[in-house]
Amino acid sequence: MDATLDYNSTMNGSVDKWSLNGHTSGQHFDPGELRVLVPSILVAICALGVACNLTAMFILFTNAHKGKLSLINSLIFNLMFADGLVLLFSVPFKAASFSKATWTLGWAVCKTSDWFLHTCMAAKSFTVAVLAKACYRYVSNPTKQVSIHLGSILVVPFFIWLSACCITIPHWLFTVLQKSIRGLNCVFVVPPEARGFMSVYVKAYPLSVYCAPLSFALMYFWKAYGQCQRRSSKTQNLRTQIRSRKLTLMLFSLTVAMAILWLPQWVVWVWDRHLAEKQTENLYFPSPPLLLILSGQLLTFSMSLVNPLIVLSLSEEFREGYRGLWRRLTLRKQPPPKAKPGPHNPTSLLSPSPRPEESARGMSFSYSDSQDQLQADGGGAKGNEADAVSLKEGIVLTDVEQFWHEREGGSQTAENDPVPWEHQEKEGPK
Repeated sequence: MDATLDYNSTMNGSVDKWSLNGHTSGQHFDPGELRVLVPSILVAICALGVACNLTAMFILFTNAHKGKLSLINSLIFNLMFADGLVLLFSVPFKAASFSKATWTLGWAVCKTSDWFLHTCMAAKSFTVAVLAKACYRYVSNPTKQVSIHLGSILVVPFFIWLSACCITIPHWLFTVLQKSIRGLNCVFVVPPEARGFMSVYVKAYPLSVYCAPLSFALMYFWKAYGQCQRRSSKTQNLRTQIRSRKLTLMLFSLTVAMAILWLPQWVVWVWDRHLAEKQTENLYFPSPPLLLILSGQLLTFSMSLVNPLIVLSLSEEFREGYRGLWRRLTLRKQPPPKAKPGPHNPTSLLSPSPRPEESARGMSFSYSDSQDQLQADGGGAKGNEADAVSLKEGIVLTDVEQFWHEREGGSQTAENDPVPWEHQEKEGPK
């Protein structure tokens, strides 16, 4: 978004968006200290954010190479890609401009930097909206096998970036270099013939880039989360339900973080545009507080650091990929998988070890699609209760799987029969 840190306006309605000098809000800040503090924070955000985004993109690329290609993963990759572009090609120029009293980066950077930042942010907003729709479709029917080709996946990001580039063109058209007493400044100048268009654009742009996409995304994520809460009666859907709920929570967290971190900068952007309009009419309009301007700018850039951290922390797939990447970098061999101790996989010496035939049955467990049989059996209440507990805790219990396997397969013996009364009714009294 705009680095709106100076509001020395002229009669043609120009607003200096890049200099720390000349702020007239009455707040006591030393420009010299800000020229050191703000670039230092931006450099830290840039370094950490690039590392996190590259890690997330590498994991997604590795998963796609292994055959785990999906529309949701491609959209998450597109989101990380946009964050990486912001950190690599926007934050360094912002930090350099904040450290100088005048603009020293040339006409081309002045003309394209603000437009490039707005384009990346708009692409992120549109990506989140499409992600919400894709997540809801997946959660509605997680067991449906969907074959999708690479070309179809690339079409969606292409139209997202094309829309983002077109909707932000005014930021490229009306940004110019302007001479002042202190030197060159990069300013946003609206010519008199374009003021009517700009008055409409000021209202339509925030609605189409911030309000509409994020509201759409929040609505669909809420519907998807409600769909995840509807527990299926089939044991085979426990894992897919748990995976769907975790995916929904991760993407919902991304959307909420974007809405919160981006809001202060939109307040500054709208305030900035109204300030320019009022000053062209020779009317007084107060400048936004410097604290709001700085916080909005820093929070907008910190979004590119927060997004990969949310993905890497809330996704089990990404955590496993991160561990694998760390072992590659440290040249460690991948350890063999170990059984995790728990109430249904005891490792205590006091716990009896399972018999070989029971272990074999547990390892070769396969889900059944017979819903009528599950509801008709007398032990269905016990299985449903255990399913609800396992779904709530985010795990699938081993004894639940073995129970339904033995119930449906008929492999239980008389000594180890969980429901002997059913067989007694079938065989009759002896």
